[in-house]
Amino acid sequence: MAPLTVVDLFCGTGGFSLGFRQQGFKILLGIDINHSAARSYALNFPSTITIEDDIRNITSRDIIDLIGGKPPDIVIGSPPCEPFTAANPFRLNNAIDRLYLDERGTLTLEYIRLIGELRPKVFVMENVPAIVETRELKEALITEFMKNGYKPIFNFLHAEDYGNPSKRTRVFISNIAICPAKDKKKVTVAEAINDLEERFDIPNNEITELSEKKMKEISKLSYGDYLTMFRSYRGDVPVYIRLDPYDLAPTILGNSRFIHPFHDRYLTVREQARLMSYPDDHVFIGSKDEQYNQIGESVPVVLSNAIASYIKVKIFGDNDRST
Repeated sequence: MAPLTVVDLFCGTGGFSLGFRQQGFKILLGIDINHSAARSYALNFPSTITIEDDIRNITSRDIIDLIGGKPPDIVIGSPPCEPFTAANPFRLNNAIDRLYLDERGTLTLEYIRLIGELRPKVFVMENVPAIVETRELKEALITEFMKNGYKPIFNFLHAEDYGNPSKRTRVFISNIAICPAKDKKKVTVAEAINDLEERFDIPNNEITELSEKKMKEISKLSYGDYLTMFRSYRGDVPVYIRLDPYDLAPTILGNSRFIHPFHDRYLTVREQARLMSYPDDHVFIGSKDEQYNQIGESVPVVLSNAIASYIKVKIFGDNDRST
């Protein structure tokens, strides 16, 4: 039986795609404008076509021609959340303007355009819950999806319910209800990263050398304490938090950085990737800041896997495609 096919719009480094690949789906194509993310995606999905381009330049005909002449079964993707999230200090005050006037916000409309043209059996679009925080914004999204032939369902899922070691609540907008069975066991920071000590054979696990002054500052931090703050739409947000090893990590954003629970240093890129449930063979390319950003802007892999499994079995009635 031929595998179900997937196209990933706004694919980033590939957290969303990876869960689907783990469940036996064939990832045909990924698109992202970010250079380092697209390079990481291409490296980790060598049999998938990777396009580094602005999605405004892409038509459904381009996609169908590239993937062999047939539309994909499923379209996934994560349009930029910056126009909607309160973590963005420059978020527009008017919620509707975030969708129609913010240049990045209009990329959500480009995603909707493409699913309307591609007509997949299932689509799943991930974003922050703030994308539907007002009635007007939610109704606008419903109108846009309906104009393109789909009635959207807003599925709110918590990544930690599926074994992710960090908290993350996201909305997965789809034409289906998505209700994966939850994992009863929560995974703590220590359980996720403790075996990485001195593992220099694992990619992206290099320790950043710090000055004595910075190490002294860090040494004074207890669990939950932080070095500094960054400004958000709703106030200041802590950065460089000392993680509690016996609890979940806080939500990981693109600009999130953390202090190791037991050592006076920053988390390595690999340790941060573990907190988003990436396997160790998933390699990140670019500067360290770009690598951290790729991780923070991802769909956690265990959550993507749970969604993919649910779609495979509940929607397509297939138990036999997982790898």
